[in-house]
Amino acid sequence: QVQLVESGGGLVQAGGSLRLSCAASGRTFSRYYMGWFRQAPGKEREFVAAIKWSEAATFYADSVKGRFTISRDVAEKTGYLQMDSLKPEDTAVYYCAAHNFGAIYYPKNYNIWGQGTQVTVSS
Repeated sequence: QVQLVESGGGLVQAGGSLRLSCAASGRTFSRYYMGWFRQAPGKEREFVAAIKWSEAATFYADSVKGRFTISRDVAEKTGYLQMDSLKPEDTAVYYCAAHNFGAIYYPKNYNIWGQGTQVTVSS
């Protein structure tokens, strides 16, 4: 059973940067995709980005394209989300997740989740 552990959240001013990490336990990360989602108070969990583990193909929500960069280190079994030019509307709890099946844009298609890390962007 794979476990995902997130780190790197915190408080930053608008225009600042953070890098989130997602470390997977086990011998390898064997899923096709690792994804990142976020959830703000009173809102639904929404897709942020995903990466094809074997080929490093990347996918982004329109709201973060050009500002966020997803990557992975296969040997370290760790995914990363580099967040630049942060805005107050990026404030949320961020979760990494292991994809199970189906379209990568929907939380219901992931079955292993990290514990979440808070990102707060002040104005």
